[in-house]
Amino acid sequence: MNLPRRDFLTAATGLTLGATFPSLAMADEVKKSSPTRANRIGVSTYSFWQFRHKDLQDLEKCIDLAAEMGFDGVEILHRQMTDESNATLQKIKKRAFLNGLDLMGFSTHQGFLFADPAERQKNVDHTIKCIELAYALGIPTLRVNTGTWRTSKDFDELMKNKGIEPLPKGVTEEDGFKWVAEGLTACLKTAEKCGVLLGLENHWGLGRTPEGVLRVVKEVNSPWLQVTLDTGNFFDDPYDKLEMLAPKAVLVQAKTYFGGGLWYSVDLDYSRIAKLLKKHSYKGYISLEFEGKEDPLKGIPKSLELLRKAFSA
Repeated sequence: MNLPRRDFLTAATGLTLGATFPSLAMADEVKKSSPTRANRIGVSTYSFWQFRHKDLQDLEKCIDLAAEMGFDGVEILHRQMTDESNATLQKIKKRAFLNGLDLMGFSTHQGFLFADPAERQKNVDHTIKCIELAYALGIPTLRVNTGTWRTSKDFDELMKNKGIEPLPKGVTEEDGFKWVAEGLTACLKTAEKCGVLLGLENHWGLGRTPEGVLRVVKEVNSPWLQVTLDTGNFFDDPYDKLEMLAPKAVLVQAKTYFGGGLWYSVDLDYSRIAKLLKKHSYKGYISLEFEGKEDPLKGIPKSLELLRKAFSA
């Protein structure tokens, strides 16, 4: 049967609309019924080494153990590296790939709370080098710090005082915020070129409070500087503070303390933290930092089980 052209177009349009609207409706139903993907769980190599287990310092060994335990990814602690040659970097990257693991974080140390501009520049240079190492490893985010004021006798004293330090003579917090913002800004060009997101951690110094972290991020005002959120670095009533940082988080470091904490313990409700992060649409990695006194080969699997349960609910 031959239809006039106008009738044919009318019929074709009806068929198209009939096909389109059911498809859109079906898509909405699928969207409603689809479960939210659980956060992937990684582990920092620090969890194995803890600056004290020499037999667990080797990064490739840590990667093998992470795969055996069932993690999805590995965060590398820069201070744990014993060789930064390109050949070694590529071996590490290959080891992770063959184990089916993402290299998803690079945890570094730097400090910009120095009155001496030359000292601040040394830390800028160090951070830029670390960005380039992360790029060579295929790692998309780098943990950065403000640094500490270095007026504590040692780390034990710093922890005893909950990260609070007296200021050096002749220095103000306003000086410090200026130095940190300038130092991190000097690293942004390399971060953008390499595609490595900087995440400022709530980690002592001017990063001891969420207000301090957010002030630096706001003053630097770049999409290449966001937040690495550490669940264990707020000692008292952490949840409101964690929620303040959650919208800016690009990586979450989750502390556990089986066997008691090495320096301190924070009683953390990870089901509550998971809900808090979900509220702010955080879809990224949860990276375990095991800080318990228990043997890491026992405490880390327990920690993974705890985090899987909390973040898959």
